[in-house]
Amino acid sequence: MIDRIIDMFNVVADQEHGSILKVLLIGFAFGAIILYSRLDKFEKMAGFMIFEDTLVPRMAMTTVALSSVGFYFLVQSGYATFDIKPIMLGGLIIGAILFGIGLVILGKCPSAFFVSVSEGRIDALVGVVGGMIGGLTFTVGYPYIQQIIGPDLGKIKLDDFFIGHGLLTVLIVSGTLLTVAFLIPTIDYKDPADDNKKSE
Repeated sequence: MIDRIIDMFNVVADQEHGSILKVLLIGFAFGAIILYSRLDKFEKMAGFMIFEDTLVPRMAMTTVALSSVGFYFLVQSGYATFDIKPIMLGGLIIGAILFGIGLVILGKCPSAFFVSVSEGRIDALVGVVGGMIGGLTFTVGYPYIQQIIGPDLGKIKLDDFFIGHGLLTVLIVSGTLLTVAFLIPTIDYKDPADDNKKSE
């Protein structure tokens, strides 16, 4: 078990993501954006779940759209590389169910947990610890889990269906996401509990 955990860290360390300073700066910038947009707040995710807040889908679509274009040009210019994971149908279904359950219970995406912990929120700390335990469980039990996460549908990419039109594909998908994000009405969820506190 220890050897598998050490090997996991070695794999990550050998992926050449850049210097520790660069990774930290990107992490700080990402955290600042989450704080500024208030995506680490429970009420934002709760409002999205009950269709009374549109910040989450608008931010997600805008982020994917802009980063897709930027990443495409980074790859084409040789400054970035990527290797997609194969589509394991059973793993996607089980993972989506577990992710959804965790999202509803804790009211946050995994990326927002560490930002919330920095604000001193105990519920987020519970989520971080739970995520680490879940990751450890998955790593140790992977030989057994692997038997139920198939079938393996291979490494499927969108531009496999539009060979020779990679840039056009990226621009169409990104443009569609930006358009939808722009057209979604801005709705800001107001927690009734906050209104009751103000009235008191």
